[in-house]
Amino acid sequence: MGDAKGDHVRKRKTTGSVSKTEYEAYVSNLYNKQVKKPVITPTEPVSKFTIFNCLLGLIVMMFCGAAHSWYMRTLHENTLWFTNIKEVEREISFRTESGLFYSYYKQLIQSKSISQGVQSLVRDNHTEYPSTINILQRMNIYQEVILASLYKFLAIQSPPIFFYVYSVFNLQAVLIGGIFCMAWMLADNWLAGVLAAIFYAINKENTTRVEFTTPLRECFALPFLWVQIAAISYFFKKNISRIGERISLLFIGSSTFLFCICWQFNQFIMLLQLISLFGVWVLDFIPSFKIQRVLFMQLLSLFTVFYLQYYNTMLLGGLWFSFLLSFYIVIFIKVDKPSQSSVTVKLLRVIGYSLLVLSLTFIFHFILKWFLQVDADEHIFKFLINKMGYGNPRDFDSRLYLCLDIFNMLSWSFYTSLTSGVVFPLYTIVHTVLLLYFCSIFLISSSSNTEKRLFTPETKDSLLSYRPELAFHTVQATMFGILAITTMRMKYLWTPYMCVFAGFLVGGKHLYKTVLFFTSNEKLVCIFEYFLHLLRFWMPTIQKEMEDLREFWDPDTVELMEWIKKSTKPIAAFSGSMQLLAGVKLCSGRPVTNHPHYEDKQLREKTKWIYQMYGKREPVEVYTILKKYQTDYIILEDSICLSYKTDSCSTPDIIDLNNGMIPVQGKMEPGLVNSAVPRFCDEIRHGSPKFTKYFKLVFSNKTFRVYKLLK
Repeated sequence: MGDAKGDHVRKRKTTGSVSKTEYEAYVSNLYNKQVKKPVITPTEPVSKFTIFNCLLGLIVMMFCGAAHSWYMRTLHENTLWFTNIKEVEREISFRTESGLFYSYYKQLIQSKSISQGVQSLVRDNHTEYPSTINILQRMNIYQEVILASLYKFLAIQSPPIFFYVYSVFNLQAVLIGGIFCMAWMLADNWLAGVLAAIFYAINKENTTRVEFTTPLRECFALPFLWVQIAAISYFFKKNISRIGERISLLFIGSSTFLFCICWQFNQFIMLLQLISLFGVWVLDFIPSFKIQRVLFMQLLSLFTVFYLQYYNTMLLGGLWFSFLLSFYIVIFIKVDKPSQSSVTVKLLRVIGYSLLVLSLTFIFHFILKWFLQVDADEHIFKFLINKMGYGNPRDFDSRLYLCLDIFNMLSWSFYTSLTSGVVFPLYTIVHTVLLLYFCSIFLISSSSNTEKRLFTPETKDSLLSYRPELAFHTVQATMFGILAITTMRMKYLWTPYMCVFAGFLVGGKHLYKTVLFFTSNEKLVCIFEYFLHLLRFWMPTIQKEMEDLREFWDPDTVELMEWIKKSTKPIAAFSGSMQLLAGVKLCSGRPVTNHPHYEDKQLREKTKWIYQMYGKREPVEVYTILKKYQTDYIILEDSICLSYKTDSCSTPDIIDLNNGMIPVQGKMEPGLVNSAVPRFCDEIRHGSPKFTKYFKLVFSNKTFRVYKLLK
């Protein structure tokens, strides 16, 4: 069989006209040929992964994952004293969206059966009262369904909230396993994986926030993302067996699906990954047949999530699906016949294919959005336009995002913190070297024929020529870096890459040759010395964190939640700030009119109207708005009502700007007017007749005031 295949290749070289199928078989054969190993002198260390070494590496990987899981769990306990505070305090510790997501787990646990609980989620009228919505369609909460099912099926005796949070912490061991495997594969040394895990742990302020935002979607999703990236890294390696390909594709497909089902932001991350795949494909670093298989796994995952989320049209109306379709079309259009071309011709070809895929993407995107009537994600595009300095600067939705620090550019403290944590300088060296190699090899290869393309082992001294997976990581790390630099919340995509690349530099022999131009005979000793230096330097800081014992303390919110449960009817509907109402729904089970999961156009419109209670409005206007949404009680917070900022980013300022009024500390601008009407949330506290006609104060403490709407 091997000789016949070789004869076929030689015959094709003389014919000059081949079919697409024949050429893909030819490329596949070239790609999978055994690389001739360079002659190794006795002084050069030989890296051989014996069965014992692999087993030892796996054991160390599991230990690192378990240690990190325990570390996060301990920090969480030390900060909140989670096991000793009251249940209502545990629930209140889940702030904003976290509390909303956990409320569905609690709802499933309290239902008579999981099937009955799921039905209550499919027809839910407590989350956006008085509307009835399908929670499984609108939100990514299948993880809550799975955890609640496991809790009931296994008849676990510990409180449900402990099972939930400890499951999330255990999942972080999977994340560590993913970045450990990536560093191991890149460096051919599992000690690099140990270093990557250590870098991740000692820079935890910039790598994770799971210890204080446990139920957030990213805490469930990111572990599967890094498993997926590790599987892609293995799949793109040369000379892997067919069994290895199938196993890696299985991991790629399953982890892509699990990542996408867990996080509503999956579209943006998958889009960045698609752009990275397109980059290494159009530059001939990875052959088409491998790219096609990864694309198929993405497509399969997308449609599976689309089905499980009750045909959520946002998935098909987003740029991810449109780019995926366009990429597939361009792959079949691109001509890959052996030919020589100059740098200019090749650059023009790359630009042409890039423009083609972008044009098709936007055409498909607008057609699908028009056909499916998708408008739930329009706030994201308004946010992006305003972030670039265009659009309406007074837009309510955009300002809610732009006024949050997590959606701003990365601050200088991010870089200084990671520099003190060692990882940033090492990452910068690795990524700079890889980018330079990426560009130089592309230019050098432009005049070569197909047999000397970058995915063939022609130049043994070239780092990327025999490590095509590194080309993929180079581009994807760049894409994640751009996203993180422009949007601080997404730094948790970039920092794990920093840890992997830093571990690769210290633990990898290939990059040593590239950067230092020599091979150290004492490299293993150097790695252990570096490892011990990190432990010696950071152990006092970690020990101080472990000894810092605190306790959750929020008596005003506890008092409010306990009053709601005791003094209001189970069907009483509440309006207020999105963040607080998530806690009201979780702790009391009362219907709420709005919430912090801001991914629906009608909900955004409703929130904008309900927030008029913090604007300059007459009491009758606010009363009419609230009655439209069948509100029984409103909760006012002085921390919101009396908050003013010089950048007009407080909630009252955002409302004023959207209403065309000059903020408290603002200045006269075109289209803005002064308002003679006092601020509703502040004026109502004085109890004048025009307010008491519509509202009655029924609860107050130092932080909150609750008013009942009179009939």
